[in-house]
This record gives sequence, structure tokens and C-alpha cells, in this order.
Amino acid sequence: MVPVEVAAIRNVALVAHVDHGKTTLVDAILRQTGVFGPRHEFVERVLDSTDQERERGITILAKAASVIWRGVKVNLVDTPGHADFGGEVERALAMVDGVLLLVDAAEGPLPQTRYVLSKVVAGDLPAVVVLNKVDRSDARSAEVLDEIYQLFLDLEVSDHHIEFPVISAVARDGRATEGVGLPPPGADLAPLLDAVLRTVPAPIGDPGAPLQALVTNLDASEYLGRLAVGRIVRGTLRAARPVTLVHATGAAVARRPTRLLAIEGLGRKEVDELAAGDLFVLAGFPDVQIGDTLADPADPDPLERLTVDEPVLRMTFGVNTSPLAGKEGRFLTSRHLRNRLEREVMGNVAIRLEDTDSPDVIQVAGRGDLQLAVLIESMRREGYEMEVSRPEVLTRRIGDVRHEPVEEGVVDVPDDHVGTVSQALASRRGTVLDVRTGNPGRSIVRFEAPARGLLGFRSQLLTLTRGTAVLHTRHRGWAPWMGELPQRRGGAMVADRPGSATGYALDKLQLRGELFVVPGEPVYEGMVVGESSRPGDMVVNVTREKQKTNIRTHASDEAIKLAPARRLTIESAIEVIADDELVEITPSSIRARKRLLREPDRRRSGGGTSGSAPSDPP
Repeated sequence: MVPVEVAAIRNVALVAHVDHGKTTLVDAILRQTGVFGPRHEFVERVLDSTDQERERGITILAKAASVIWRGVKVNLVDTPGHADFGGEVERALAMVDGVLLLVDAAEGPLPQTRYVLSKVVAGDLPAVVVLNKVDRSDARSAEVLDEIYQLFLDLEVSDHHIEFPVISAVARDGRATEGVGLPPPGADLAPLLDAVLRTVPAPIGDPGAPLQALVTNLDASEYLGRLAVGRIVRGTLRAARPVTLVHATGAAVARRPTRLLAIEGLGRKEVDELAAGDLFVLAGFPDVQIGDTLADPADPDPLERLTVDEPVLRMTFGVNTSPLAGKEGRFLTSRHLRNRLEREVMGNVAIRLEDTDSPDVIQVAGRGDLQLAVLIESMRREGYEMEVSRPEVLTRRIGDVRHEPVEEGVVDVPDDHVGTVSQALASRRGTVLDVRTGNPGRSIVRFEAPARGLLGFRSQLLTLTRGTAVLHTRHRGWAPWMGELPQRRGGAMVADRPGSATGYALDKLQLRGELFVVPGEPVYEGMVVGESSRPGDMVVNVTREKQKTNIRTHASDEAIKLAPARRLTIESAIEVIADDELVEITPSSIRARKRLLREPDRRRSGGGTSGSAPSDPP
């Protein structure tokens, strides 16, 4: 059949490095195209709808909205900018025919820019380049544009890829103009939207051909159940008309949709049919998975399944076995844990599950520690209790040589901290590739390092630079194993008995390291209550109370002054623990603990402590 151009539709994704302004630009487009009516209360970053997205200030899930511009329906797909959520980017690109590539006019292309652009080029998608934040005092639009051209050339693109329009914009104010170095952006985003209509081709597909539609996402509704989200490649999808669902195994099953919805503005509208080129939301498919094909029953021809980059990091999720287990959560058993993780895999193509020797422990692999931390936080908020291990990198053998994942990154750091950052990278087997001048008083350090060397580096970096450094990384590839890395500088302070921590005991122990607990907090034997300033673990009594006597002295009346405890977050906890430790996660608490809680058991296993520490040092 002859392909037909669906002229009244454009499908476009917004891609960029984290914090370069994608979601802010979507807000401005929605506002200027009338999606927000005069009585509609405007909410900033409206597509970042989950609690974690708003709290962290990043996009985690790819989401779609639609606008009408000059009589054409433009489906906009907002994508994450963080490398750990690259699976969402790959999934979104399967739904579109072109992209808006946003680059900060001051920062220029960063690691995730290269990653998303490589996926755009691999999909042979045209791009509209948007230099955002051109009103910054340190903007360097012409120089950044040269860097973007060089990035395209480094990816060995075809001539048609590099012939892209360039838009200068201030997404925050909803202003844009075509070109670089021209007068400040105009009054609205019309130049940008016009460039989209000119550059992004209309989808190709014959509405009269046998149906083919690709499921690229899953959603859920309290009333409709599981929802399949995707794009119609050819044919017409009709409500209540039987279709064939083709799974990854090749198995084909007959299904009848119960509801068909189109993406309209920020919401969804029930429709009778949708034709080739449009995006759909479909109910009535309880067993649908990402990558499945919806096909004509008379011609069930499957589409090529989605492929995403392999995970590079893994950790174990297990049933909470601490003495405090079951006191705060609602979902406690291995069945609860497994069902929740299997649901996650259905909607997250970048996550992998593997069984372990224990039925109560599941191995979870993903793109990075942030992705796994977001999953843990989501489960925690849903009422799950669990214990998780320290992340470890996945290795592979290429020939007879063991290889490990390597990250490319940049650190934006004050000039006087460049030497400190370089030393920290060297201690983690990192190599500084170059250092260039950034904003006034700051430098950009570009480096490569093994992925395992960067576990915990973000926290160390903020400490070394007093919170002034900014780190961005991306997965670059694989390299031969680079040798062992230094372990945690200090050992763990391990509680020797259950009870409640007392200010008296903590006051004596704070001289020996950094504490994780506060007075009155429940503890148990084997719980890690702090980090010692010396190597080797230290067994301590944090429940000791001051002995009462009839003798009054000046020393006995001194007030206790405790330094603020270091409160563990999920990210900091999985960074700080050693291989013989776990992180206990509950809806209300995050605790570090030893795998073996009793000290005699740890000694027998070879993981004994360096000695005991009384609460009153001599």
C-alpha cells in the first residue's frame, strides 16, 4: 500500500540535559496555545506530576500533551534529562518524528545532551535546536552553537541531520526568535512552533491499511484499569473493534478494547477512532506490556520491539529481617515485594529482575543509583518495608578480558577546588580529560571514571567543595577492569544491644566519628549508628545512661552538647554502607545495619570488628 502523509499531526519530543528547561518550555507552549483557559489555574512544571518529580526538580517519566498550532495537532512528549532515566527517552523517541533539542546557552552541551542526540541520530529524526536561557549574563550562544555542530560531527551524522534550524529562546518568559546573535527573543514562541511545523515531518501511515500500533508506555486508571499508551503506525484503531495483541514471545491473543482515548491538551478525551500517526490510550488489555503490537486480526503483523541500553548497576531487594520489622509498613512479605517489582518491570523497560539463592531476596538491575533510589522511595511511600544492598556494577567478558562500565562526566566547580576534585577523581581510578574556563570564577572539569568509582562520589564532591560543585555523568561504554578501589575511610559504629539511644552515650561517642542517630531513637544489636573516624568497625553501647549518685560536681552538671546527626537518605545510605551491610527501608525510617546482626556471627564469618568501645573513653 502507498504510505499517506497525515498532514494535520506532528509528533515531537523535547530532549536535553537535566535542568536545561524542557518542562519549563512545555509550560510556556501550553499557556500560549490556549490549553490553559482564562479560568484555569496555572501550575508550573505541570507535566512533572509525581511527588518525587516536584521534590527533586527533575523529570522521571516521559509524558505527553497536545496543542493545536495553525490548525495542526502537535503532540509534545516531555522526556527526562538525567542519564539514569534513559529508558524513558528511548521509549519516547519511538513515538515521535522529530525532536526539540534544548541546550543551555551558557552551559552548552553536557553528557546527557550527547546521549540523547546519539539516540536521535540513530532513529534518523530531524531536530530543531533551541538555545535556551539566552538572557543569562554569561550566555555564549555563538560558541555553544559551534559546540553543538561539533557534537553532530562527532556522531558522524548525515548532511540532512546537520541542517537544523536554530531558535534562541527564554523559556521562562515564553519568548523565542529564529537565529543566533539577533535582537532579544520576541514576544512569544511563534517562531519556535513554526519551525516545528516546517522541520518535523508529518507522520507517514495509511489509515486504510491493516492496523499496526506500538505500545510504548503503560498507565493505570482507578476506573479503567491498565492502560496501553502508544502510537498508531498504520491503519485505524477503533473503540470496541477486536484487535490482536502480539506479545514478545510471538503469542497472539484476541482482545476487544473497552475505551479508546486521544491525548488532548493535558488530558485525555474518549473518541470512537484514531488514525495512523496519532498517539492513543487504550483500556481493556490487562496483560499488555511495553513493546507489544496491536494488529489487525486478519493480518497480525508485529512491529519491531523497543530496544534499550542494558543496565550497568544492580542491588538486592529483600524482606526486612531487622528486629524492628513490621512496625511501620503495610507490605512486608516476599510475595508483596516480588509482585511490586514485577509491576515495575512491566512499565519500566530499563529495569531487570533476577532470582537469587534466597526466595526472600530479588536482584534488581538498572541504569544507575538514582534510578534505583527513585524506585525504593516510591515503594517506601506506598507502604513497603525492605532491606537493600550496596549497589555493584555489572561486568562482562569481552574476549578473555573482564570489562566494566565507564562513565564520562563533567564537574562545574569553583576554580580554587579544581585540584581537590582532580585528586578525588584520581583516588577513584578517574582520569581528567581536560579543564576549561566556565562561568566567572568557575571551571569545567571533564573526566572518565569506572562507574563503581563514582558510587558515593556525588556526596564526597559536595563535602569537598562545600556544596558548590555540580556533577553530570553519562554511560560511555566498557573498558578493561581498572583494579581495586579504596574502601570507606572509616569503619562503622555498630550498636551492641537493643534499646533507645541516650544523649549521654552519644555525647561520648561523637568524639570518635559521625553519628547517624539522635537521643530517643530506637536501636538494635547490629545496627550501624555512625561512621568511625578510624578504619575497622567499632562495637558501641549507645543506650548507656548516666549513673545517678549523691555526689554533685561541676563536671557532672555540664550540659550535653551534641553535634547534629547525619540523617541518612536513601541515596546517602546506599553510598555509605559496606559490602557486609544493608539498608533497612520502612515508610518512616532509613537505617543501616550489618548483614549479620550478632557480633559472634560476624567474627566467625571473618567480618569481625576492630574492638569494642565503651561509652566513656578513658
